[in-house]
Amino acid sequence: MTYCVGLCLKDGLVFLSDTRTNAGVDQIGTFRKMSLFQSSDRFFALMSAGNLAITQAIKEILLQGQLLNCKNLWNIKNAHDAAVVVGDAVKQVYERDHAALEKAGIDFNCNLIFGGQIKGERPRLFNIYSAGNFIEATPETCYFQIGESKYGKPILDRVLGFDTSLDLATKCALISMDSTLNSNISVGLPLDLLVYEKNSLKPNKLVTLDESNPYFQMIHQLWGEKLRSAFNSIAEPTWSTSTPGGSISAPAKKMGLVPINKPSLSMTKGKKSVKAIAPAKKKKAAVKAKA
Repeated sequence: MTYCVGLCLKDGLVFLSDTRTNAGVDQIGTFRKMSLFQSSDRFFALMSAGNLAITQAIKEILLQGQLLNCKNLWNIKNAHDAAVVVGDAVKQVYERDHAALEKAGIDFNCNLIFGGQIKGERPRLFNIYSAGNFIEATPETCYFQIGESKYGKPILDRVLGFDTSLDLATKCALISMDSTLNSNISVGLPLDLLVYEKNSLKPNKLVTLDESNPYFQMIHQLWGEKLRSAFNSIAEPTWSTSTPGGSISAPAKKMGLVPINKPSLSMTKGKKSVKAIAPAKKKKAAVKAKA
């Protein structure tokens, strides 16, 4: 499995991906899931999750510059058309491989985060699905996740906004990744991190992080400590109604308490009568046997 997160902000883009593809008792696979495409007037980044053979085939089509409907990443005019090219590459691999995959009982499973900038345009970010269709990030929804997304989502929802600075967003993405690493064995180090500054058209801030990276070590240690500290600073629930504003025993205004069901009087009597009849039957049977 994997975890990748992409952020689209007013000052640029942030891409972060792990490198683990499977995790078993006796085998751990490590493959890079981030690919970069650069020329004088454009820069793109691609991150992938899903079946590794499928995502590698898609990446190879894009790297070779194969023309898809007379377009590739090097000749398109805008980032939206670039996302269309990536989607067409997904569809081409599907047409080639889906019958064999279906016969083998394997789903055509891939999910991609793709983004970047063409000179004269703003930075843009897309989430491309296994059908080749896609959606684009907006100021209201400024990030995408693929793979094991649930563990790292809360911090993004609470902290991230379109106006968030790149440095703060980078810290947020790394905490999101650390939360995922801590809860899921199928996501693992090393990590690939790219912070793309608007209009640079270059990967000026690109690094691969492992367990020896001092900043990521600090993130891992302090985030756990701060969470425990924040948890301990919150008061425990009290069941006393005399505590103003702090009692957990106040029922919900709309629904009240959950009703407690008890056996009715008729149900209780029915059980007693059955027990009274049973011994009488056994006694009659004994009298017949004696006769």
